Amino acid sequence: MSRYDGVKYGYSSKEAQNLLDTYLKSRAEGLGDEAKRRIMLGTYVLSSGYYDAYYKKAMEVRALIKKDFEEVFEEVDLIVTPTSPTTAFKIGEKKQEPIQMYLADIFTAGANLAGIPGISIPNSFSKDGLPVGLQILSKQFNENIILKVAHEFEQATRNEPWRNLKPKL
Repeated sequence: MSRYDGVKYGYSSKEAQNLLDTYLKSRAEGLGDEAKRRIMLGTYVLSSGYYDAYYKKAMEVRALIKKDFEEVFEEVDLIVTPTSPTTAFKIGEKKQEPIQMYLADIFTAGANLAGIPGISIPNSFSKDGLPVGLQILSKQFNENIILKVAHEFEQATRNEPWRNLKPKL
């Protein structure tokens, strides 16, 4: 949180009168509800009374996820998945449903937890005109193959009709 103080990084409130005011107003005005919710949840989980119950267990699970990915990448160079289990939703559509928003991240969470590189690229549009993403993952320090495959996919699909569609947000 310290880097989002409105001084060196991030949004800076124009209404602030002093340094403390800059910190408080910049964070209040510059961070959305979802970012604030995730920050509060993280702070709660890392508090001293819950460290062993949540954080320590989460780190153990993270190590298992990382190990699973490492084992898979002994057999294959890439994993290709959808970016999300559903098509994109319209802006603001899931604002009152944070659990649905979290579930939309389910396919990208593993790569983040394992610390492996990945890229999400446009794959097509749904029948409703909403974008569909394709995710390409590989082992650590193997970004070059991810970028090559993403580029080849883009080149192979550059004449596809969906490339000219505009998203309906």
